Amino acid sequence: MSVETEAIRAEGLRHVYGSRRALNDVSFTVTHGEVFGLLGPNGGGKTTLFKILSTLLRPSGGSACVFGDPLSVPDAVRRHLGVVFQRPSLDGRLTVAENLACHGHPYGLRGARLRQRADAVLDRLGLADRAGDRVETLSGGLQRRSELAKALLHQPPLLLLDEPSTGLDPGARRDFIQYLRQLRAQEGVTIVLTTHHMDEAERCDRIALLHQGTLVSIGAPAELKARVGGDVVVMQARDPEALREKIRQRFACEAAVVDGTLRVERPRGHEFVRDVVEAFPADLTLVTYGKPTLEDVFIALTGHRFWSGEQEGAAEA
Repeated sequence: MSVETEAIRAEGLRHVYGSRRALNDVSFTVTHGEVFGLLGPNGGGKTTLFKILSTLLRPSGGSACVFGDPLSVPDAVRRHLGVVFQRPSLDGRLTVAENLACHGHPYGLRGARLRQRADAVLDRLGLADRAGDRVETLSGGLQRRSELAKALLHQPPLLLLDEPSTGLDPGARRDFIQYLRQLRAQEGVTIVLTTHHMDEAERCDRIALLHQGTLVSIGAPAELKARVGGDVVVMQARDPEALREKIRQRFACEAAVVDGTLRVERPRGHEFVRDVVEAFPADLTLVTYGKPTLEDVFIALTGHRFWSGEQEGAAEA
């Protein structure tokens, strides 16, 4: 990848909160015009990484550049950024248009130019008829779109979004992600978002999987799932360890015990389900199988369920 096509280059990023390491030598690149997801459970390190990239937090070690400008020169980096935080940053007592005006002034937008930019982003996001509404009267989905309009007002080439669909129902979440993809397609904006929602990650061009501060894998969602191979068979048993040994002896394959369930990656999973049920009917309480998901990728790489890691606390990682 040439430097000209890179929106972000991170090399060996590290961060420590006291004695706890939140990021451990994280390196990756994001291509210009890409929708890139940082996927991980709470405590994985994605929000710490978001804070570093948005210049809110200085890393303990390593380096990163945004469109060639190093994070060590935050004023230069901020010119490239539009940021949507996990928590609302709009004033609910002001109208959508008033919020945009307040945001535009620090970027030198005033008068006719400010009105032109505000009209353009509100029209792009389907908010033109809500410009005069107070933000506190809007639905959750419309409020998130208003946050996005604010972030886009000064025409940044890079959008950073921290858990952008927080508080949205599944339908509104799908709509919001679709708006982001349209934005990328129509205006070439690079989008980097943190998420713990698998459906959001599936819609990214590439994702980086984070676990306990370490980047465990990176790639397109389909590519990552293809690495698992075959079908994923999940078995619940009265004695998982005993059944694991029986499966090893009978089928010459290794099952993993994850949170009390047995998991096997096999081609033609439906045939394996039939065979294992016939062989050990008294040992099993439930058997399911299906194509690999991103959670299956996470389990294969870490040995842990996606939701079984440490939860992000006040010093969220």
